Amino acid sequence: MPLNALGRDIPAFIEGYGKVKPYRGAFVLQPSGNVVGPRLRVTNADRTDKVLPDLKAAIAASGLKSGMTISFHHHLRDGDSVVNQVIDACAEMGIRDLTLFPTALFGVHKHLIDHIQSGVVARIWGSVNGPIGQLVSAGGLGAPAVLRSHGGRPRAIMCGDVHIDVAFMAAPSCDRYGNMNGVQGPSACGSLGYAFTDCQYADCVVAVTDNLVPYPNAPISINQTCADFVVAVPSIGDPAGIVSGTTKVTRDPLRLLIARYASRLIEASPYFQTGISFQTGAGGIALAVTAFMKDAMLRKGIKGSFGLGGITSYFVDLLREGLVDKLLDVQSFDLGAVRSIAADPRHVEISADMYANPWNRGAAVNMLDVVILGATEVDRDFNVNVNTEADGALLHGIGGHQDTAAGAKLTIIAQPLLRGRIPCVTDTVYSVTTPGECVDAVVTEYGITVNPRRADLVEACRGIRDVPVISMDELADKARRMSGPMDPVETTDRIVGVIEWRDGTVIDVVRQLKKK
Repeated sequence: MPLNALGRDIPAFIEGYGKVKPYRGAFVLQPSGNVVGPRLRVTNADRTDKVLPDLKAAIAASGLKSGMTISFHHHLRDGDSVVNQVIDACAEMGIRDLTLFPTALFGVHKHLIDHIQSGVVARIWGSVNGPIGQLVSAGGLGAPAVLRSHGGRPRAIMCGDVHIDVAFMAAPSCDRYGNMNGVQGPSACGSLGYAFTDCQYADCVVAVTDNLVPYPNAPISINQTCADFVVAVPSIGDPAGIVSGTTKVTRDPLRLLIARYASRLIEASPYFQTGISFQTGAGGIALAVTAFMKDAMLRKGIKGSFGLGGITSYFVDLLREGLVDKLLDVQSFDLGAVRSIAADPRHVEISADMYANPWNRGAAVNMLDVVILGATEVDRDFNVNVNTEADGALLHGIGGHQDTAAGAKLTIIAQPLLRGRIPCVTDTVYSVTTPGECVDAVVTEYGITVNPRRADLVEACRGIRDVPVISMDELADKARRMSGPMDPVETTDRIVGVIEWRDGTVIDVVRQLKKK
């Protein structure tokens, strides 16, 4: 087998995926050609109303046939019911062999397993969390799942790697002519950033809403020129699964220690100054870093320029207290963020294309100073795995991990050294999601580990008196001693997952687990 630039064994051709472009480096491949486009279309005959009576009518009007590709967004997360409703309707209409192109699937989509096994769904090109991931790991999907980052996905659409036949857009608020937003209605989810590119490039767009309002809907996130049909359904999702009332900072002392160490690294870096921009995510450690950063900013009189990515109430508090000027929101993670984006013009909805596409005229991730990320594994070369667990199960998507790591000036992986007795720092990660050349430091409860590529950070850490600094080899050796010997993951030769780097090259593959 040929080796890619990280030395991973990648076949030149993968059955169910096609010819492979091997990963050559984080910034090597450059785009060529032109952006593709959808078909030219006009509205229905009377040109004043796009509402159809139900999903089956919309599917029929869209021209969807067996073998086509349909897309969905995941802003409704574990509360989504649109994917299940659409695939149920397709099954009842005898449509089969579909390619699902979601931004992500969640536990609520376990319902799809029957449709996969019956042949209605043949391929999944998107994140496969939870039960669907377990099914894929065991070989239950006929073709490999294809995993792309939040920026790699719009890139794939715009350059023609993926063609969407019909996009089904869950719209928390929509009028009869197809103007949509995510900030109103019983299923309000905030930003619709991941849906923008689908609506712009799909051949047909069906807006599915449980809040049909008079024309014109306002505010408008995705406008009527993108929508072909509108369907009103009783519910597009369960609000309890869409957002939580609050996303909480970890209370675990070990994780708080990690967050404090990460914050101290940021303070010691050259980027901790007025105008700093950052993304910290919604995990417990990341939120704790945000809280420590807030204290440090107040203490030193530093004001940030913007917060980016999936926005939480903690970032909203920074905005309201004048510690950041703007929020750029591709996904609202909690109710505070939903309310903020609806009311505050400084809280700006952005598309996934603007957020992270590496092949446009400038993604927002390129303007990041600092990002805090997690991992399931990191190896001695600072390569990061976020897709598979230690047992080889494909349970997680990429999200914006690759994109923010590649774009930010300071990329920090913050995680415990072990989870249970499973080491999070290893000799070689099971699968590579993000290459070590894009990772600047790893922070654990044992201190700060700086990538030797960053001599400036090594020097900056000399000034940190209250945090240990430990080399990667020392950290990996410590993890090995603490965990003891680990049995290797046993797999077959069959590839069940393809992990693309954000430029469309294949950085790694995931193989089917052997039955125990």
